[in-house]
Amino acid sequence: MQPALIGLAIGMAAAFVLVRLLAGQLYEIKATDPVTFCLVALGLLLVTLAACYLPARRASKVDPIVALRCE
Repeated sequence: MQPALIGLAIGMAAAFVLVRLLAGQLYEIKATDPVTFCLVALGLLLVTLAACYLPARRASKVDPIVALRCE
């Protein structure tokens, strides 16, 4: 999750800087709409959490001895 949070922080900072370039392509949304920024960030964090949690949960169910024997 740490690389995702760092990437999200860098991406949000870049989005605030580059928002003027994309302002003409937005439809019915202000370029600096804080709700949109927060919802997109929350969505990315939820997807990242699912991508981290599901494999970790599956790996925690494997017996360590069995995993070591396979190698």
